[in-house]
Amino acid sequence: MTASSSALSQERAAVADVCRRLGAEGLLVGTAGNVSVRVEDRVAVTATGAVLAELTPDQVTVVGLDGTIVAGSLRPTSELELHLGVYRRYGVGAVVHTHAPMATAVSCVLDELPCIHYQLLALGGTVRVAPYATFGTPELAESVLTALDGRSAALLANHGAVTHGPTLDKAVENALLLEWACGVYQRAAAMGRPRVLDERQQLAVIEAAIARDYGTTHRVPPAQEQSR
Repeated sequence: MTASSSALSQERAAVADVCRRLGAEGLLVGTAGNVSVRVEDRVAVTATGAVLAELTPDQVTVVGLDGTIVAGSLRPTSELELHLGVYRRYGVGAVVHTHAPMATAVSCVLDELPCIHYQLLALGGTVRVAPYATFGTPELAESVLTALDGRSAALLANHGAVTHGPTLDKAVENALLLEWACGVYQRAAAMGRPRVLDERQQLAVIEAAIARDYGTTHRVPPAQEQSR
C-alpha cells in the first residue's frame, strides 16, 4: 500500500467517523446529507443512499477532482459537483453538507442569517442563503459556491447547510457552530426582533480576538505560577 492509498484509507475511516458523530448530534438524518475530505488531488466522499449515522469506511468513495471514481464500489453522493466545486474554487480541505433542523428552518424563512453573535465571525459574519434549486443540479452547486464567497458557511434555501474548513474537524466544527447560531436566532426571534452587530462592533471583536489570540489556551507565566 502506498503512502497516498494509506492516507486515503485513513480519510475514508475519518469521514465515516464524522458522519456517525454528526448523526448522533442530530445534524444528519437517514441518508440526507454528505461529507467529504480532500487528500491532494483525491476526495473521499460519502456514497449516495448510505445511512449516514451508521456509515462505514467502505461506504465512502474516492474520486478525482474531475469526479472520476478511483476507489470504492458505490456511487458517490448526488451532491458531488457541489463538493468538487468548493474544492476547485476555494482550495479547502473538507466539506460538510447537512439537513440540520435549525439551519434548515432558518433557510426556509430568511435571505441571510445576520451576525447576531460575534462567534458568527468565525464563519465570515452574515451567512448567505443560496437561492433554491433542485438537489444535485449544477444550478444548486453554482448558487452555493456564490453564497460561500468570503465565508466558510452557507445556507441552502428550503434545503439545509454547507460548511467547509481546512480540515475535516474544522468543517464539522463550523457545521455545529452554524446550527447553534441558527438555534439562537430562532429563540431570539420568538421573543422579538434580534439585535444585529453592526460593522463597528464586528471590527472591535476581530481586533480583540487578534490582540488576545482568542480561541487558544495560554500558559500562566512562570512568575505568576510561583506566586500562587
